[in-house]
Amino acid sequence: MSAKPYDISVKAKTTYIADQSDPANDRYVFAYTITIANAGSAAARLISRHWIITDATDKVQEVRGKGVVGEQPHLRPGESFEYTSGSAIATPVGTMRGSYQMVADDGTTFDVAIPEFTLSMPRVLH
Repeated sequence: MSAKPYDISVKAKTTYIADQSDPANDRYVFAYTITIANAGSAAARLISRHWIITDATDKVQEVRGKGVVGEQPHLRPGESFEYTSGSAIATPVGTMRGSYQMVADDGTTFDVAIPEFTLSMPRVLH
């Protein structure tokens, strides 16, 4: 347990979704699984999200919305929440990063950074 009351960690895993992608038309689809863990001493609810999605040409998509996958998970100390969602970009490689906006049970609002992670289609052998 952390000495900090508001200590939320975020981890991401990505997968290239070949059957939803269409490289001939610059469409590359990725799934990402996010694990949000509360290592702090205060319970908190995830209220909203802000994603910054960048492709290899530096085209940026920003996505803001309430909760994640239709939920606003409440995490007590020691609890975690995992979900899977997806994103489509126009290049075989890109990045995602962002933040979650949280509110603790004591009313404190705080942001949790989502560390940048890479979206990359597996290398095809010729």
